[in-house]
Amino acid sequence: MSPFTRNKTESVGALGERRLIEKIRGWLGNATLPAPYGIGDDCAVLPPSKKQQVVTVDPVIYRRHFDDRATPAEVGAKLLKRNLSDLAAMGAVPTAAVLALAIGANLRTAWLEGFYRGLATTSRRYRVPIVGGDIAQAEGALTASLTLIGRAAGKRVVTRSGARIGDWIYVTGQLGGSLLGHHLRFTPRLSEGVWLAAQKDVRALMDVSDGLAKDLYSLVPSGARPQLRSDAIPVSRGAQKLAARDQRPAVDHAVSDGEDYELVCAVSGRADRERFESAWARHFRTRLTCIGRFVRIDTPVSAGEVNLGNLHGYEHLR
Repeated sequence: MSPFTRNKTESVGALGERRLIEKIRGWLGNATLPAPYGIGDDCAVLPPSKKQQVVTVDPVIYRRHFDDRATPAEVGAKLLKRNLSDLAAMGAVPTAAVLALAIGANLRTAWLEGFYRGLATTSRRYRVPIVGGDIAQAEGALTASLTLIGRAAGKRVVTRSGARIGDWIYVTGQLGGSLLGHHLRFTPRLSEGVWLAAQKDVRALMDVSDGLAKDLYSLVPSGARPQLRSDAIPVSRGAQKLAARDQRPAVDHAVSDGEDYELVCAVSGRADRERFESAWARHFRTRLTCIGRFVRIDTPVSAGEVNLGNLHGYEHLR
């Protein structure tokens, strides 16, 4: 469904800003709260937190993060879920979100309604209220940017720094194939992130949004490089389908496609891996795979190792 229309009676331009905001309030329903704790005031009032707080922001942009093949509800859900994945990557849980829109007057009202209803359904599922936002007119544009506020679920938030040479590299789920629709139908690993942050052997953590071949380098400790076993990479069915289509190795898609929204973490090289993996299996059905470890930068490349030098994920502005 195209978000835009030439029929003015079908567009947000026929409503104007005030009526549109009232529509939005109705579309969100109980996914928002009365002012000043929700939509309607200059700022939303949030309760104080005794734990560390975190803030993240991510947009969805028409023809960059979605196109006409995506339903409006899928786009609204993706916007919130990709921000939730950032919280999962630090072992945090959501508390509130605000949303800024930059849209043209020819945007279909029906498209925007579907978008907000998808957003509301997802916000209720993950118990995060939409407490405010803003609308700006930008002809020919469709950009929605969501800022998500969260707090540590436990005693700490886990950052990307902290890995050491010899640490094991683990990843959740399966990788690759986002081009076949996974980028709209993923599940943010919030519970998994909370659990990993509570494990003392987990030294660093992040989500895989631009592709493992790129994102993993944010975890690499000084003087080290990642050594990944090709046969250990959890390749998705989508990656296998794409590999058959373009005659590239499936593992290349798995580490390069991006928008996996899985978690990758560094686990102490001294950890009892059998105990760690058994504890995970008792809590989750989500797959957890050890795909390699961090080795000294001058370590020779071994047989069966993924050649990351020939692969890359998505890099903005490249």
